[in-house]
Amino acid sequence: MKTALTHGLAAAIAGSTPSEEAIAAGRLAILDLLACALGGADDRSTGILVETLGTGPGPSVLIGRSGRADPFTAALVNGHAGHVLDYDDVHASVRGHPTVVILPALLAIAGTRPVAARDLIAAYIVGLEAMARLGLALGARHYETGFHATATLGPVGAAAAVAHLLRFQPETIAVALGLAATQSAGLRLQFGYDAKPLHAGLAARAGLTAARLAQGGLSGAPDFLDGPIGFLDAFGFGATAPERLLAGWGAPWQILKPGLTLKAFPCCTAAHPVAVGALALREADALRAEAVESVGLTFPPGGDAALVVSRPTTGIEARFSPEYIFAAALTDGALGIAHFDERPVRPDLAALAARVSRRHDETAPRLSADPATRFVVLDVTLRDGGRMSRRIEGLPGLTDARGKFRDATGGAEAYAGIPDLVARMHDEADLARLLTLLGQSRS
Repeated sequence: MKTALTHGLAAAIAGSTPSEEAIAAGRLAILDLLACALGGADDRSTGILVETLGTGPGPSVLIGRSGRADPFTAALVNGHAGHVLDYDDVHASVRGHPTVVILPALLAIAGTRPVAARDLIAAYIVGLEAMARLGLALGARHYETGFHATATLGPVGAAAAVAHLLRFQPETIAVALGLAATQSAGLRLQFGYDAKPLHAGLAARAGLTAARLAQGGLSGAPDFLDGPIGFLDAFGFGATAPERLLAGWGAPWQILKPGLTLKAFPCCTAAHPVAVGALALREADALRAEAVESVGLTFPPGGDAALVVSRPTTGIEARFSPEYIFAAALTDGALGIAHFDERPVRPDLAALAARVSRRHDETAPRLSADPATRFVVLDVTLRDGGRMSRRIEGLPGLTDARGKFRDATGGAEAYAGIPDLVARMHDEADLARLLTLLGQSRS
């Protein structure tokens, strides 16, 4: 049986040792995700999951809550909480959100046995590498056709991370990856609904389940990537590049290049250049909402594929509306969690958003995994007949991780020690301490 790709991936996962530079980047990414999950722990939809699925008795922490649960439920709930604010990191090779799937699966395992913090960080980096490389090999049409890559690649990334942490042999890893891949599912039509963050939780649980079942001896295809009915051919729609799966593995690590983008705003990444442009128009050009007659937003082809809402009625829907995001950033001079909650959209923001339209520059390269292909041009027509314009290129990122942590957690004293702990944690006692801090409610 030809299993070259699957076997190569399994061997790479088993034999990986991340660099010190990658470990440092992993610490920052973990802190960022914990901020998002603590901020999302009190969300209405997270509460629905906890109430429906139940808590305890169980060994695994529910982030931001005093109760515990079995590992599989904890992975699902924590993944959902980490993504519910749409504030968590993104990765260009994935075209989605890796940390919110991988870390909840690892933390769930850490509740069941002693785990050294450094080993968990290393496993996270290896899982991200696998998830990102699978995204590169799969190609762009998977996402463009309608799949949510966080949900479809996530189970494999989470399974890879757990397999590395538990030191599976390559043969067991190959089965675990196949069991994860057969659970891959998630459609972009769920953007703007509670189901989108649920995708992250389901993927975390699926990856953990796959790894533990493979460890227990459940059989599965050892060649999920290979052959005409393998994962790549089934989900790639003719755009696959299988040679990208392993070429240059860990040299450099995907967490370093192209690297993660840590979000500065709690909304869809594709609209972040719009927010940066609106803030620049307000701060540098002194533009105010009352002066605006109309606004045109120009994206590259495919640049607004994830921005599926034009006229949102609530802040939840508004996370995927560049029209609203322009209006809120220009009007208020900032974008925070309160702009994207369940309350109805403010009338003044809705009125300005209604004067915003979008188009595509068909002469520009189609949006790809390369962040350099991302841009937006904001053309503003003023009521007095004047015009203003801003072009924002690339994908802006976070500059103050600790500030984001304070904002997302509301400055809660219960969590104040987490940033310093994540920055230095190394052994089993450190990780146990982190789990204790995470397993508290904010108040």
